[in-house]
Amino acid sequence: MGIFDVMKVEIHLFAAARDAAGRSPVEVVISEDASVADLRAALVQSIPELKPLQASLLVAVNNQYAADDLLLKTNDEVACFPPVSGG
Repeated sequence: MGIFDVMKVEIHLFAAARDAAGRSPVEVVISEDASVADLRAALVQSIPELKPLQASLLVAVNNQYAADDLLLKTNDEVACFPPVSGG
């Protein structure tokens, strides 16, 4: 992966994800051809405190829930949060 093959992604964290990370937004560096699954892995590598939430973290890209195989693009708006329940 060369210097021109990567992109920085700003990720807004919410609820328990924000609490675990201690801040929001956070920034990770991923390859230009990265998927949501790759972003999730990079996020946990960058912030190990998120490991317990990794399997259940929901990811939204440009205000839409995103599947793990969605490929990210430069300037995508990304948010992560644990599942929520309500009554």
